[in-house]
Amino acid sequence: MACGSCHVYVDPQWLGRTGGPSELEAGMLQISLDCRRNSRLACQIRLTDELDGVVVQTPERQGF
Repeated sequence: MACGSCHVYVDPQWLGRTGGPSELEAGMLQISLDCRRNSRLACQIRLTDELDGVVVQTPERQGF
């Protein structure tokens, strides 16, 4: 979570299942490019069987 290079946009249909960002993650997202309501750091999404097939998109650009 120190770099933010795994910034993704979670498909709206999956938002309820991925959970929301922690306070630290939200802080990191605030300084990333083009942060949106459905932004998450992929490294912070806990993968479970319930997320099999999860759909995410990557931003056009990554970085700070």
